Formats: sequence, C-alpha cells, structure tokens
Amino acid sequence: MALELPDLPYPMDALADLGMSEETLHYHHDLHHKAYVDNGNKLIAGTEWENRPLEEIVRGTFNPDACEQNGIFNNVAQHWNHTQFWQMMAPGENKKIPGELEARLKDAFGSVDAFKEEFIRQGGAQFGSGWVWLVAEKDGTLKVTRTPNGVNPLVFDQTALLGCDVWEHSYYIDYRNKRPAYLENFVNRLVNWENVAERLASA
Repeated sequence: MALELPDLPYPMDALADLGMSEETLHYHHDLHHKAYVDNGNKLIAGTEWENRPLEEIVRGTFNPDACEQNGIFNNVAQHWNHTQFWQMMAPGENKKIPGELEARLKDAFGSVDAFKEEFIRQGGAQFGSGWVWLVAEKDGTLKVTRTPNGVNPLVFDQTALLGCDVWEHSYYIDYRNKRPAYLENFVNRLVNWENVAERLASA
C-alpha cells in the first residue's frame, strides 16, 4: 500500500485569519509534505517495508542508537507527523477545551496556562528542526516533550495528543525567525482541542 498525501481537513485559506496563511499551507502541505510522501514511496519500493502499515514502518525503521536516522524513517515519520499535524488544527475562533481534557491538563501541569507555557518553552528550546508534543505515557501521565527532525512519540510508545512542527518551513513565511510567537499563536488560536480530547480518550 503506497503512502498517500492526505487532503487537508479544511480549505487552504481556512486558517489565514488565525495566523497561518494560505501561502504557508500551500508550501507546507502541497510541497513539503508531498515531498516526504514521494521520497518515502521511492525509498520503500522493493524493500520489506513496501506494503507495511505506516506506523509499523515508522517504528521498524527507527534506530535509537543512531545520531542520524535513515532515509526511510526520516521521510515516512515526517509523513506521519504531518498527517497528525493537519488534524490537530481547525478553523474557527474561541475554541474551547473539553472538560475532561482541561481537568487532565490541570492535574498534570497545574493549569492550562502552565501547560501552554511549557509547550511554548519546549518548542522554542528545540535546537534546529523538530517537533514539540503533548504526549500520554502508557501509565496515563501527560507531559510535554520535544524531538529532533522527524522523530515522534510513536517510537517511544507514547500517544501523541498534540504536536507542533517547529521546522522553519512551518512558520517562516508568517513569522520569519520568531518561533515563540508562532508557538504562542498555535496553542492559543489554532489547536483543534476536540481532536486532542479524542486522542486522549483513546490513549
């Protein structure tokens, strides 16, 4: 089963009023994400991974001892990451955090604002390219983590509840080098909290 570029779950201009422009989404989805899919398909062709499920390929090609991951992992993991990322955002102002999710965030971080501050801090602290995540551990503990390049929670047996891409292609058109401003806008205006709550409920 070949890797396929998913459609965005909203129009290309749907997030423009929320701080993510149509131009950014065009470059990010139609060019960057598509490149991961195309390269991933070329790299897995004729290998043991060619017809395997996406998450199995991500887990199976990750090398925890390597300073740099192999090409299959880099492209396939980034395909998985971006597929989640599009779903983790939604159009519309004043999105509310569902009650159970809000309670869990307060239990884990002290308050929702404290969670947001930690998410922004961790994302800003990621040196170079990577991702910042809200994850659920196997025991249900919530925490904020950051990963380099395409590494993601799957390879650590964590459930990704929320993730934000901090590669420059995700924010440079709209924010130039102001990554903290991009992250602040993400957690305050772009997050699809219903999607996060659904992920938590199934963790």
